[in-house]
Amino acid sequence: MSKILIVEDEEAIADLEKDYLEINGFEVEVANDGKQGLERALAEDFDLFILDLMLPGVDGFEICRQVRDEKNTPIIMVSAKKDDIDKIRGLGLGADDYMTKPFSPSELVARVKAHLARYERLIGSTIEENKVIEIRGLKIDTTARRVWVNGEEKSFTTKEFDLLTFLAGHPNHVYTKDELFSEIWDMESIGDIATVTVHIKKIREKVEYDTSNPQYIETIWGVGYRFKM
Repeated sequence: MSKILIVEDEEAIADLEKDYLEINGFEVEVANDGKQGLERALAEDFDLFILDLMLPGVDGFEICRQVRDEKNTPIIMVSAKKDDIDKIRGLGLGADDYMTKPFSPSELVARVKAHLARYERLIGSTIEENKVIEIRGLKIDTTARRVWVNGEEKSFTTKEFDLLTFLAGHPNHVYTKDELFSEIWDMESIGDIATVTVHIKKIREKVEYDTSNPQYIETIWGVGYRFKM
């Protein structure tokens, strides 16, 4: 049974989320302030985190940053704030998803299931021989989930690595942002284009010599992205 930590200071919302997730077979723990949530997230083993942004003590951004420094566990951020800057910041810190309140509990459950399914497939891989993609100084070990650029190893979040590997594994194919969101996040994008855009930006910052003139991930204006061979 997958174990989920909800960090949410509004008890009514936390209880509603907890009830729906438990009905769907998940084990759920709740922390009602940021300090307690951060301590539990770092000290205990959970399969997924649901973080509110505005928390007493330590906010969701800081929790996300510290957790991502140590763990690849999926993180879903939730907030009543609809500003794109908060979404971009959260995704940039390594969150896997961002949901704006109010949202339906059934949508939350669907997203939790999708992120857990993908994560379990990744950590459950039993490939005997490492599969490596090498293109013009970029080396991706898809089994060990490690990336080197001109011999220097770079650190990637789970979704950044998945997106880079997918594009590099399908070179010269143009994908729309909706297609990439559906492929990497296992869900229809529901118009959430910022998620893909932010992850592409973060990947370019790590692999490109000149982000304004990328040699790997090319923007096809009005369509999407293509990995250049």
